[in-house]
Amino acid sequence: MLSYRRTIIERSAAIPFPQKIEIPPTDGPENLEDDPRWRLTQRIVAGRHFARSPLLSKFLLFIVAETLQGRQARITEQKIGVQVFSRPQGYRTIEDNIVRNYARQLRKRLAEQLVEEPGNDSMRVEIPLGRYVPVFIDAETRSLSQPSLVVPTPALVDPGGSGPFTPTTKPSASRARARAYRILIAIGMFTGYSAVLIYLTVWAFSHIPAIGHSPEPPNLLLTSIFDPSRNTYIVPPDAGLNLMEDMSHYPIRLAQYIKSGYLDLPLPPMDAHSATDMRTQEFTNFSNLQIVAGLATLPEYKPQRVFLRFPRDLRFDDLKNANAVILGSVCSNPWAAVADESTNFHIHCGDGMQGAAIVNNKPQPGEQASYLSQWDEPTHETYALIIFVPNLGGNGHLLLLEGLDVAGTQAAAEVLLHSDALARILERAHRPHASLASFEVLLRATSIESNAAGTQVIAFRIHGSVGN
Repeated sequence: MLSYRRTIIERSAAIPFPQKIEIPPTDGPENLEDDPRWRLTQRIVAGRHFARSPLLSKFLLFIVAETLQGRQARITEQKIGVQVFSRPQGYRTIEDNIVRNYARQLRKRLAEQLVEEPGNDSMRVEIPLGRYVPVFIDAETRSLSQPSLVVPTPALVDPGGSGPFTPTTKPSASRARARAYRILIAIGMFTGYSAVLIYLTVWAFSHIPAIGHSPEPPNLLLTSIFDPSRNTYIVPPDAGLNLMEDMSHYPIRLAQYIKSGYLDLPLPPMDAHSATDMRTQEFTNFSNLQIVAGLATLPEYKPQRVFLRFPRDLRFDDLKNANAVILGSVCSNPWAAVADESTNFHIHCGDGMQGAAIVNNKPQPGEQASYLSQWDEPTHETYALIIFVPNLGGNGHLLLLEGLDVAGTQAAAEVLLHSDALARILERAHRPHASLASFEVLLRATSIESNAAGTQVIAFRIHGSVGN
């Protein structure tokens, strides 16, 4: 523990927060220096991907130390906010998403470090989406979060000598049989122990409630979108289209997009191969990959009924008979326009693709007629929409997560994945027979180098209900 405290203090010298993290009483092993997982973590925070990020280093060291001390159940968003980011006890995580924001950056840095500085480590550390408890994975992708069962192979000793059996000594038939017998015993022991462990694990998951988590009522929004009785398409943005629109200063509408109008967009001078790739390859950004991965961790997500569909491959018939989650605004995903006729809030791409705005058709008291993003500033205010409407056939649902920029779409996804921020709206939208009315939510967030922070609900509409 002394090494943990020393590392935290050394790496927090530039942080304008208290320099010491209070560590709860120890529940597990005291000496972390002997644990290879702790040594790996120290090497990671000493690398160039973390050297200039004291808060990310502090975050990683804290959650790893808690895990290795056997306090995984205490690693919560609230606890991290207090211990790592000096938030006051009892602060509201709904209103302050600093932990989620830094967790996203931490996962990104760990992935970059693994690719660019692979080193000679036999393990890697990962932070699963939707959780903050780190897992350690060896070269064979076996989880090392819990102690491993290791059955040593008995040493072979030459009966006629004084040391271990060496390859230069040819074993007799009897010694070979004995060696094979011992190996079979070891395999049998390992298999038996594994079977017992598997049985106990299955029994525990079936009979013991998850630590630190109380049962939660079903999320009606998510159960509506991931309805097991029908397919659901997840449609990420077309980043290649957005690049071509930016370079040609010409936005592509849905009707043009369906007819492959992007193939005719004029591009600046480049070699023919790059131009062909730009027009034909299916590009999306890493942020939307994270959103898709986050959706896949939800308990309502049914893998056998959910399909990832690139927007160039989507068809109107898909939206008539299935549910869909559409990511990105009309500027990067033209399919977002399918909800425009039934909604109050719309995203409009700027002239010449110079930014975008959310237009409020019928402003209510205290609301603006439009919301603009200072997209060309590294840190700026941005806006986003969460829209829930019927699908084109009226027999399913469409969920749209639209931002004026990447950070805006991130903000919408974070609010969705942390449904307590939508609780009041979902309660108002609830109808008899466990169904939801259509609704729209307008969000405001701060974009810090394309990462969302401080997301707030600033307006909403519920269709088919009286008052908002």
